[in-house]
Formats: sequence, structure tokens, C-alpha cells
Amino acid sequence: MSYVYRLDGATAIASELSSGPWGRMQHGSAPASLIAHIAESIPSEQPMRTARLTIDLMRAVPIAPLTVKTEIVRDGRKIRLLRIDLLADDTLVTSGGVLQIRRAPTELPQGIADEPVTLPGPEAGRRARVQKDVNPFLSLIDISIVKGGFNKPGPCAAWFRAEQPIIEGMPLSKLMAAAIAADFCNGASAVLDFRRWTFINGDLTISLARDPVDDWILLDAETWLGPDGAGLAFGRLADKQGYFGRAVQSILIEPR
Repeated sequence: MSYVYRLDGATAIASELSSGPWGRMQHGSAPASLIAHIAESIPSEQPMRTARLTIDLMRAVPIAPLTVKTEIVRDGRKIRLLRIDLLADDTLVTSGGVLQIRRAPTELPQGIADEPVTLPGPEAGRRARVQKDVNPFLSLIDISIVKGGFNKPGPCAAWFRAEQPIIEGMPLSKLMAAAIAADFCNGASAVLDFRRWTFINGDLTISLARDPVDDWILLDAETWLGPDGAGLAFGRLADKQGYFGRAVQSILIEPR
């Protein structure tokens, strides 16, 4: 089995590859990419692109069949709002809010361009070492670190590329690839010792100025902590053409 979800009507059946490092619970990138896929699959009268994807993690997401519920909250000619809920045994576990904007070719003035990436490309990075038996979802992802490190406190920049399908029988979209990378803000840029602290994110918001164009997605992330047990993990998203988006997570920190 080399996929994370198999879709059966309005049900997403999760495989063991959806698992993160918390036992029988899914890695956050899995439902994030699933919601991205569903958002792209909802038909629209006008060509639309996703400008913002917000995911609220209501509860830990079990490795179990998830019922998918969708709602078009606002259906305009230029702006559309979607709600996508994932439920396990009739319990809401993840809720996604999607802002889509009409896609229309626009000729911009000269000098308007993406900010270029000055960090090394994925071919120049060092491959992340992951315990695939502890964190099965990572067995699907190629990670090339070009600044900092996953187990080194402080800012980190890494390129991410999914090497296996997320949805059975369907190619990985560029939006799904961005959602996967964005979810690593917290884990990649932690400023506290994993052995002494826990830090979980309750949400993920991704804002995109344009669609990604490559399979490799760069996440350049850092974390800020406040004095009351909370903080922000955030990062810039890029492809080889330049920076195209931002990701933000609200995090809760506690001593072990």
C-alpha cells in the first residue's frame, strides 16, 4: 500500500501511512493535503484558485475512515468561500476554510516579480534522517535541509517533495504539495528541546500569492514563543521560481 487515503464517495479511508509520531493518530500534513485536494475538486462556474487555506485541528485525527462534508459558504463570481469538514465517527476532527479567487490572466507592469530564492536548491541540501517506523508519513516525503536542522533548535529551511501518492490513483497537485510542506513549520523550527518540551499546533493557515509550479517546495521557517505557553511557528514558501506564499501555525508549549 503506497497511498495515504482511498476515496470512497464522501469517505476518505486512511492507510497506516497517514500516521505521525503519536501512535494511532495522523500526521498533520495528511489531512491538510486531503482538504487541499477536496477544495480543488469542487466545481465552480468561474476558474478559481486557492488564495488561503486555513485548517483548524479540533481533535487528534485517528487512522480511521473520515467522512467528508463540504459547503459553499459564499459563491461569487470573483470570490468563493468553502468549508470542508472531516469527521470520525460523527465527531468533527478537522475543519478547513478555503478562500478561492477568480483566476484571470493579468499583465503586470515591468519589475513585478517573485522574490528570488537565495538558499541552496534541494540537490545541494542534506537529506533528513527520519525514523520511518516511528513516523510512517515521512516515508513518503523526500526532505532536503539547506539551513538549520530538524533536531537542532532554531530556524530551519528545507525542501519537501512527496514521492508517493496521497490520494489513491490521483496525482499530487501543487497545492497539496504546499500544504504538506507548510505543516512542518512547527516541527522544523522548534526552539526548545524535544526531550524536555512538547509543542503542538492547533491550526495551520496558508496564504498563496500564486500557484506553486514545482514538485519541490521550500519551507523557510522559524518559531517565536511568548511567556504564557503559546507561540507562533511560521515560514515562507517557495519553489525554484521564487517565493509564493506564507504559512502560520499557533502553537501550545508545555514541559514534559
